[in-house]
Amino acid sequence: MTKLHDTAKKQETAILVGLIHREQEEAQVMEYLDELAFLTETAGVKPVRRFTQRLENPDKATYIGSGKTQQIKKYVDENNIDMVIFDDELSPSQMRNLQEEIGKKILDRTNLILDIFASRAKTAHAKTQVELAYYNYMLPRLTGMWTHLERQRGGTGTRGGSGEKEIETDRRNIRKKITALKEQLSNIDRQMATQRKNRGEMIRVALVGYTNVGKSTIMNLLSKSDVFAENKLFATLDTTVRKVVVGNLPFLLSDTVGFIRKLPTHLVESFKSTLDEVREADILIHVVDISHPHFEDQINVVSQTLTDIGAFDKPTIMVFNKVDAYTFIEKEADDLTPSTKENISLADLKKSWMSRLNDPCIFISAVKKENMEEFRDMLYKIIKDLHIKRYPHKLLY
Repeated sequence: MTKLHDTAKKQETAILVGLIHREQEEAQVMEYLDELAFLTETAGVKPVRRFTQRLENPDKATYIGSGKTQQIKKYVDENNIDMVIFDDELSPSQMRNLQEEIGKKILDRTNLILDIFASRAKTAHAKTQVELAYYNYMLPRLTGMWTHLERQRGGTGTRGGSGEKEIETDRRNIRKKITALKEQLSNIDRQMATQRKNRGEMIRVALVGYTNVGKSTIMNLLSKSDVFAENKLFATLDTTVRKVVVGNLPFLLSDTVGFIRKLPTHLVESFKSTLDEVREADILIHVVDISHPHFEDQINVVSQTLTDIGAFDKPTIMVFNKVDAYTFIEKEADDLTPSTKENISLADLKKSWMSRLNDPCIFISAVKKENMEEFRDMLYKIIKDLHIKRYPHKLLY
């Protein structure tokens, strides 16, 4: 897999490219590019500039059209930019054409996310999942890797040159590798399924949410453990399961990989065993970063992902985290000014559509430990009620 950043060398630079079309409005594209910039920084690359193009539909040859391609090439050459990163997944032919036209490393959003996942994978399970996703992504793109060999066929009008033979050999090898990785994951999945069955009669709770919303910090507070947490996308890849006791009640709490918009299909497929922790959970804790300017969209992305994996109908606690980073105003008791995002108070927030979106719902700051006791009390009551229904023969002490 492409290694984007080597600390022994100067930091690589990139320009980011988004497309405004009939299914993506300009404001939406700018928001997506904000996230792409965060992804790029997470991969250790410095985003230098953004380019957008407005087209009715993506150009089949270069995604952005020949004029914009030449504009990007000019900027890249003049500023010695290392790579160009596109916010959507490019087709194999688009990537190949862009590579030839611009003459620099071309990445799409999927490739970038795969690279981040590869750098974050620590266990054999996560590494196997990422490797499988990577090979599935690369299989249809092998032609672009062998462009220099394909040229050996030029002018003959025949097929079957050495370049094509190399491609077919690589395809066979990758298909064999994919088959072996799937078998390896299948064996791991069976082991993990057995482990889940052997966890005893305890309620299972799973933390879910968009990436970088504070799930691991909440995990640490509830379980008094030390799960890796940092302000970067996909800090957690491997599922972490801890036995937690709130009051007199033990339960199992799992922290899983964060969701993200435009999550590559290959990753969803490869990480299906990790997502089994979510599918098989009794209760979900949906963590939301309320300080994010587009947290409503993030809620929708998570809800859609939960629907896609068959886990949307589970009992859910909506936890709005990072209230310490949210800008509140103090209102006078007789202030009847309509509340907006710009002038909202914490009291308004607790009576807003967010509090009515899901019951139960709570507003906390995991970093500042604000409202954590109220959260624990809420969690205890919900788990206790379900425990009594599920395991009536098992007394709580």
